[in-house]
Amino acid sequence: MPLASHSTATIAQVLSGIDFPANRQQLVDYAQKNNADAEVIEAIKQMPESEYTSMADVFKGVGQSH
Repeated sequence: MPLASHSTATIAQVLSGIDFPANRQQLVDYAQKNNADAEVIEAIKQMPESEYTSMADVFKGVGQSH
C-alpha cells in the first residue's frame, strides 16, 4: 500500500495528544502506544528523521516518505 494513501485523519487520530516537538522515533512510540495499525506505524517510520513541531509537519513528513 502506498504510504501516501494513509488519511491524515487516521494519522492525526493515532497521534492525538502527542507533545510537540517530537522526533520520528517519538512519533513511532506514541503511535504504537495508541495501537496504530502496522501500516500507519510503517508510514511514520518511513518519514525523514527530523524534529516535527506540529501535526502539519507530520503530514508533510508522511508525504516525503520513500
